[in-house]
Amino acid sequence: MMPLGQMAEAVLRTADGREKTALSRKLAAEWKAARADGHTPDIGTASPPMHPARPSTPELLSPRDVPRRRPGSPQGRIALLHAVAHIELNAVDLHWDIIARFTHVPMPMGFYDDWVKAADEESKHFNLMCDCLEELGSHYGALPAHAGMWRAAEDTAEDFMGRLAVVPMVLEARGLDVTPGMIDIFRKAKLDSAVAALETIYAEEVAHVAYGSKWFHFLCGRDNLDPKDAFHALVQKYFHSPLKPPFNEEKRAEAGLPPDFYWPLALTD
Repeated sequence: MMPLGQMAEAVLRTADGREKTALSRKLAAEWKAARADGHTPDIGTASPPMHPARPSTPELLSPRDVPRRRPGSPQGRIALLHAVAHIELNAVDLHWDIIARFTHVPMPMGFYDDWVKAADEESKHFNLMCDCLEELGSHYGALPAHAGMWRAAEDTAEDFMGRLAVVPMVLEARGLDVTPGMIDIFRKAKLDSAVAALETIYAEEVAHVAYGSKWFHFLCGRDNLDPKDAFHALVQKYFHSPLKPPFNEEKRAEAGLPPDFYWPLALTD
């Protein structure tokens, strides 16, 4: 079994979405099996690319140039599924990247268990969204997508705590806020496959936010930092806009994010 850092790099260097997620799931299964057998696999080192390999489509546009579509229309629902698929593919790379990018930081094995599991689940989520798109006569890559998704990874490429603060504790936490509304859109349209897929994503994303919070607090404890103060400073440094309410306070609390972490950073009237 290759060292985990090399596994992560291999996923990052695979371009096609379905191939990337198939490799991600295969390597995650190998890791899980080794850990279940009582092994402590080698983490090793990695040389991850600054930008992961990606397919030739979708065309990546500035956020302001991505066309807006009404979510209540058939085209709008396809666009929404396409946007979620794009987010999930980025999440696959983000979770493998946090392993590959920071192999030099000594961490407990539980850290790697958590992020391999998260990457495996994001791979499943991408495939669920692709299946839903194909059911509606479309596919991932058929529409343009948001080019700014990888910015958080670039900005925090040399800041481990910054990565944990911005990716799981801000960006993925935002998913907890908006996914119930998306589920309602597809329920009203009687698109049961999309409802089931989004409900799976919603349930599993809570744990990904929780992994971020857990390991952020671990690093704060190791460095004798106040977690709330450190979080506020890092989000203000790396996240380039206020956080947007309404917040899903119940699911955020379930994931270990108390209101005094995010409300002081919120855009308020």
